[in-house]
Amino acid sequence: MRFAFTNQQLELRDAVRQVLDGRCTTGDVRAAFDDPDPHASRWTTLAELGIVGMTVPAEHGGLGMSLVDLVLVLEEAGRAALPEPLAEATALVPPLLATAGGPLADRWLPAIADGSAIPAVGLASPGEPALVAGADGADVIVVAAGADGPVHVLERGELEVVPVPSLDPTRRLARITWAPIPGSELPAVGDGRNLVGELEARAAMACAAQLVGLADRLVADTAAYAKERHQFGRPIGSFQAVKHLLAGARVQLEFARPLTYAAAWSLDGNRPDAPRTASAAKAAASDAATEAARVAVQVHGAIGYTWECDVHLFAKRAWALAAAWGDAAEHRSALLESLVADRAARSGGHRTPDQG
Repeated sequence: MRFAFTNQQLELRDAVRQVLDGRCTTGDVRAAFDDPDPHASRWTTLAELGIVGMTVPAEHGGLGMSLVDLVLVLEEAGRAALPEPLAEATALVPPLLATAGGPLADRWLPAIADGSAIPAVGLASPGEPALVAGADGADVIVVAAGADGPVHVLERGELEVVPVPSLDPTRRLARITWAPIPGSELPAVGDGRNLVGELEARAAMACAAQLVGLADRLVADTAAYAKERHQFGRPIGSFQAVKHLLAGARVQLEFARPLTYAAAWSLDGNRPDAPRTASAAKAAASDAATEAARVAVQVHGAIGYTWECDVHLFAKRAWALAAAWGDAAEHRSALLESLVADRAARSGGHRTPDQG
């Protein structure tokens, strides 16, 4: 099979990059560190362009597009370190609500599509606090009660939300405490699909796409700096050690990129291996972005550790997203478990000699 994006998908990516280059500069990202209302004009612009409602079904005011259509847009959001919760508003909440259907979908999908409702998503147990990104600025918070539990859709006023410090101040964290509320639970899906499992797989893919964008930005900006910074009368980019650092980061990035696209494709087709593919993408993208951040700081030298240098804007987001929805080690463990289970099923449940 040959996989390639269509011209329309590539043109959409380019259009989003153009918008974010103008509306989400490094200065804008810095301003979001202290902005009490981060979801303002930029979010309105993205909603008016249809970006926020990309995956909302057409009957609810969206464009009804796929995750394959979306993955390049999320990559651009990562590349710009977009402060707004685009992944939650596109890859996570709308597919979940559309799959479950019912009055909650009818209520919230149109509001998400037009940008008037800001969503957040998290995993929690009833009565126990949980950290949820963006909860302090969200209008609707989707809470999944454990791996096999129900999924609740709650208004912000129906939870106790306490902001907490975050590694990346543009990706605000809050501790939420909640209790099940009548009418908030998504209806069961007739075909037996696991809503929480699908949510976690989509979250892994969405994080991976943003991490790919972040890694690309870090490598590109660092390579440009290496061409400008001179030592001993030569650009530091001409030194073999610097070339090797950048090449290594680029290799990891280019291995993670196709895995991320494959995860979006698998999720769109509801393939049985979609969770496994999403785990592979998240593990590879987490490694690629954290390595790109490490290389960026090392190549920039002492200035790379300063507030004035832009490296930390993207490195902090990379570190935060690398840990979100399972870090690389967790996803490798899940991937290994899935492969072993699949092999056992194919062999009739008997362990083979090389399985110990």
